[in-house]
Amino acid sequence: MTLFRNPRDRIPVLLFACVFALDLTVYFTARSAWLPVLWLVLWAIPKGWISAWNHHHQHVPMFRHALPNRLLDVVFGFQTGVISHAWFLHHVLGHHRNYLDQEKDEARWKRSDGSPMGELEFSAITALVAYPRAFRVGLEHPKVMRIFLSMGALQVALLGLLFWHNWYNALWVFLLPMGLSLYLTVWATYFHHVGLDTTAHAKASFNILHRGYNLMTGNLGYHTAHHVKHGLHWSQLPELHAQLAKEVPPTHYRQPGIPFVWFGAEAQVEVSPEEAQGVGLLRARN
Repeated sequence: MTLFRNPRDRIPVLLFACVFALDLTVYFTARSAWLPVLWLVLWAIPKGWISAWNHHHQHVPMFRHALPNRLLDVVFGFQTGVISHAWFLHHVLGHHRNYLDQEKDEARWKRSDGSPMGELEFSAITALVAYPRAFRVGLEHPKVMRIFLSMGALQVALLGLLFWHNWYNALWVFLLPMGLSLYLTVWATYFHHVGLDTTAHAKASFNILHRGYNLMTGNLGYHTAHHVKHGLHWSQLPELHAQLAKEVPPTHYRQPGIPFVWFGAEAQVEVSPEEAQGVGLLRARN
C-alpha cells in the first residue's frame, strides 16, 4: 500500500522537503549577515505558493497515516506560518461553512457597517486574528483542538531551539518568512470572494484559469469548484470546474497577479468558450 493517499502528491511533497532542506542549510551554514536576508527575499513568493499546498493538505491530507502528516505539518508550519490544523479549524471548519455569511465568515471581507474592506486592511486584520479565530472554532471541536494545541507547542519549541542555536539566522530564515507567508496568503484570499455578496455557491468565488498559476498553487484558481466540493483532491478541480462552468457568471474570472501576469497571461489561459467570454468581459470592465 502506498504511503500517499494520491500519487500526484509525491512530487510536490518532495519539492517541499527540498525547500525545507535548503532552509536548514542556509540556517546552519550562513555566516554573513546578508545571506539570510537575501534568502527571505528570494523565497517570499514561492513560499506563498507553498501556502496553497498547505491549504490543500488541510482539506485532504497527503499521507494515509497520522505521523507523516504531522511531520509534513511541521515543515509547512515553518514554510508558511500556518501550523498543523490551523487551516483546518480556521478555513475548513470555519470559512468553508460560513463564507456566504459575512457576519460569521472567518475570512470576512466586509466591515461591521457592511462596506467592503480594502485589500491591505483585510490582509492586516485577517492575518492578525487568524489564530484567535482558529482557536475560537476549535472550542467547538475539542479533538481537533487538542491536535492544534499540541502541534502548536511542538512548533514553538522547535522554533525556540533554532533561536537558541542562532537567533539571527532563525529570525530571517524562519520566523520572518513565516509571518510574511501568512500575510501574503491572506492577501491572496482577498481576491477569492471580495464583493460577491450572494447565497449561491456558483456565484460566490472568483476563478483564475491561468496554467502557470494553477500549476504552482495546485489548481487553487478553480475556486468555485473548490467551494462546491472542498473535500475533492486538488488534481480533480479542473474537471469539476468544467462541469460547473455554465453556472459560473462570466464576470467571475480574474487574471493572476505577479509574477504570472508578466508572462502573457492571456496566451496561457485555456478555457471553454463560455469561460473565455467571461475572461474577456472582466478584462473589458477593468
